[in-house]
Amino acid sequence: MPEAPEANGDQGWLRVGRVSGAYGIKGWVRVRTYTESPEGFLALEGLHLEAPGAGAGGAGERRPVDLAAARVQGKGIVAHIAGIEDRTQAERLRGQTFWIPAQQLPTLAAGDYYWRDLIGLAVYSDHEGGSVLLGEVDHLIETGANDVLVLRPCPGSVDDRERLVPYLPGAVIAAVEPAANRIRVHWHPDD
Repeated sequence: MPEAPEANGDQGWLRVGRVSGAYGIKGWVRVRTYTESPEGFLALEGLHLEAPGAGAGGAGERRPVDLAAARVQGKGIVAHIAGIEDRTQAERLRGQTFWIPAQQLPTLAAGDYYWRDLIGLAVYSDHEGGSVLLGEVDHLIETGANDVLVLRPCPGSVDDRERLVPYLPGAVIAAVEPAANRIRVHWHPDD
């Protein structure tokens, strides 16, 4: 399951990275990516930058950018954005966010989902011959061994607890049914 560019409630756009600072003196920047791998970020097209506080009622706007050059550096990316020629210009980009139009995401194979596709789905436990609503997916976290669904209580859920449910298809995840707005799991309601 690819990690996922984050939707963040911004319809039609996905947040895919952030400028974390300048790199060197020739206008390069460090990029913290939100994709499953740094290489995934390098394959993206249609990148836009947005200043902090921009968006819904904010001060800035998204503007298209071209990466003149980019490479994997450690766990992130270093990139040269066309038109940024020195460290001072690069430093001004610190904290700005990279976005892409959602339609730019690659199509996944059947049974694969982006994290954003799972957020908001109701999670039902097949327990003792019945179905119990545990909550809805608020977000996901990556643990290294596997991804984890973070469930928050919702109307009709069995209690008011937040739950962590491992995303292990077959073992814990019985079925992901986006059309029915639900995920069925093999998980005890008391866990």
